[in-house]
Order: sequence, then C-alpha cells, then structure tokens
Amino acid sequence: MKLIKSIIGEHGRSLLRLTGVKNFSAAAAAGIPAEQYDRRNYANNLAEYNTVFSSLSSQRKWFLLRDAYNDMLLDGVQPSRESFHSLIIGTMRGARLQDAFYFKDQMKAMGLVPDVALYNFLISLCGKCGNSEPAIRLLEEMKNNNVKPNGQTFICLLNTCAASGRIDKVKGIVSEMGAAGLSLNKYCIAGQITAYKNKKPMTDETSAKIIELVEKSKGWSTVETSSTSAENRMMNISEEELYNIPTADFVNRRGGFFRSMTVYHVAVHACADLKDKQAMETILEMLKKEGKDPDVYIAMQAVRCYMNCGDFDAGVKAFEDYTSSKIPVIELYVTLIEGAMRGHTPRGMQLATETLEKMNARNFFLSSKMGSELLLAASGEKTGGYATANYIWDLMQARKVYVNLPAVEAYHKGLKDREIPADDPRLMLVARTLDNLRSERNQPRGE
Repeated sequence: MKLIKSIIGEHGRSLLRLTGVKNFSAAAAAGIPAEQYDRRNYANNLAEYNTVFSSLSSQRKWFLLRDAYNDMLLDGVQPSRESFHSLIIGTMRGARLQDAFYFKDQMKAMGLVPDVALYNFLISLCGKCGNSEPAIRLLEEMKNNNVKPNGQTFICLLNTCAASGRIDKVKGIVSEMGAAGLSLNKYCIAGQITAYKNKKPMTDETSAKIIELVEKSKGWSTVETSSTSAENRMMNISEEELYNIPTADFVNRRGGFFRSMTVYHVAVHACADLKDKQAMETILEMLKKEGKDPDVYIAMQAVRCYMNCGDFDAGVKAFEDYTSSKIPVIELYVTLIEGAMRGHTPRGMQLATETLEKMNARNFFLSSKMGSELLLAASGEKTGGYATANYIWDLMQARKVYVNLPAVEAYHKGLKDREIPADDPRLMLVARTLDNLRSERNQPRGE
C-alpha cells in the first residue's frame, strides 16, 4: 500500500521515530505546518489505523505493529476490539510473544475482556514460540474471566504442550477433552505424535509410539467437520496454522496436497526430524496398504528423512519416484538441495548443483526466501570450488531477486576466504551489494 510505504521506512521506523512528532498539537508546537503534517501522517481515525494494522500484517512487517499502535494512542484514537484482534493475530503470525501479551494487557486496561478466539490465538502463539507455561496460565485466566474454552482452545493447548515435549500434559488434556464431551480429531493425534517427537531425552519407544498413533488414527473417518470459526475463516487462519501443524503453508494448494492425510504428514515429518528412515518406511507402507499414494508433502518429508540419514541414493530415488509420475513442485527440489548440502561433502555439493541445474532447466524460480536460505547454507562450504554458492547467486542475480543480508554476508565471507583477487567482478558485485544492504539497514528513511 502506498499509504504505508510513504511513511514507514524499510527498517521499521515509524513516523514518530523519524520526526519525534506524531499528533497535531505536538506538530504545531514544533512549528511544523499543518500541510506538512498531513503529508507525513498516515492515519487519523480508527478505521484507518485498523487498515494500517492489517496492511502491516499482510506485508509480514509484524515488528512494526507496536510502533503503529503507539502512534494510534498519540493521535488520541481509541482502539477497538477489532484493533486488538488484528494486532494479536499479527503478533501470532510473527511469533512476537512479548508484543502479544502487551496488547492483551492494554486491551484489559481499557476494559475489554479478550474473547475465546483471542485466547486461542495467544495459546497458539505460545506453541509457536515453544513456551507452554504461559499457555497454561492463559487457560486459568480464561476461567477466572468467565470466558468458556471451546474445542479449539484445548487443541491449541494440546499442540502447544506438544511443542515442548510435555507428553503427560498432552495426555491430561486429551482426558479432559473426553470428560468434557469434546470430540477428538486428527489434530489431537497429530499433537500426540509431536509430543513424542519433542520429548527429551528420546527413548527407544519414540518411533514405536508414533507408529502406534498412526495405526490408531486409521479407524477414523477421513471426512471431518471443520471447527474453523467464522473469524478464523475471515482472517484466513486455517486449523493447521492455529494448531502449529507443519503443513500450515501447504493447506491452500490446489493440487498435490491432501489435508485428510494430516496424521501421516505429521508422522513422516517427525521421522525426518528424528532421522529414523525405518519408521518412516513403515508409515509409508501403512499408507500404501490403505490404497493411498504419498502426496507432495509426504514425498518431501521422505526425501528429507533419507537425506538427514545420509542416504543420498534413497533420497534421490524418492525424489525421482515422485517426479516421474506427478507434477513436481519447487519445494521438492529445494528439499533435495538442502539435504544434499548438509555437511558440505564433495558428493553432496555436486548433487546440489546438479539438482539446481535440473530445477532451472524446468523453469522453476527461487523466491527471495528460498534463494537466501539456500545461499546461506551453500556458503558454509569451507573447501572446494564454491560452485553451488556461485550458481545460486547467479540464479538470483539473473532474475534480480532480492537476497537478504545474512546470506550475502556469508557468501561474501566465503569468497574472501578463498583469496579471490580484489578486482574480481563477482567479488566486487557482492561487496557492493553487501555495502548497500548494510547502509539500508542503518539509514533512517528520508536521510
């Protein structure tokens, strides 16, 4: 939005920070003409500020929400319940726990009691940040404020405790849900799988428990009634995002991904994290016996699991088996490339480069996020010709795709460590890009 871009710098500085003046009376006292103030100001009423909050969240500039909120107060604009919903949803998506609890406290100070949906968002955020204790306290706060928890509340709390590996707490929540007459669904099973995966220390029974839970879920109907609330649908918050299920970024895909396989998704993802290819193969065999083929997410996790285990041949075969019969996606290529670069072995780096070349030949393009992450990983290669990192850099430059500062810093360091001549064109371009990125980070808007 032009409205936002005209007053918010690339580095998160609000108008208040840039000028030291926000409200009109202060502007007048500082001798700033009304016309100049109007040009600098970006919101004047509740509706405009709510639009600002939504815009910042859509642009993933969650770190600016608190600045915009403070500007709102300085303007003398009273936040509404809708304002706090937008702010807390934004902080949930940005994993900004401290900001979220600040907004909750501000809301209560203004006499607005958070509703069940807001409490669910806050509990979900605790899970995203791997901190279950505040989530448990939130449930008690709900009861004290006479806010009745719903099924989503308990599933949010279950998956939040699962993120911390608190199996006993997860089992207690399942029992509590049953006693309350709340139906258990696939997200409850997914949470239990995640809890076993995250339990420390890992035991010999971890994989067996995961397989047992997958088996337990097979008797359930795959047709389930969605419990997504009207507000969640309006804000485009899926159940996967709310419960921090690893497939949250895939639920809006039109083809190649099946939400009915949630339990399998989470189980195979857990096996990849645990580097247990035997358990993963057992789960894939269970899927096959049900007459189902792996979707794209399961294929990605199978490749990731093999690569994490150092079994490059099996990883490549899993990749080729899927791409030979189904339409490939760029995430599958990226998964294979990331796995191949693990440890920066000569064979792995060669495989990564070859996969990048095949990906490029099929006209798949790296996004800024994907390219930056791959370049950062490739730049960790200490020996060898640096071919993979160079190839990724060249792909990004050819399409003028933005590369973030950490990736450029790592790539530049890798080039310098190889004692490349100072007048080398590649090194000069990377050094200039690095200088520009550092300058943009440190320079306020308008200077």
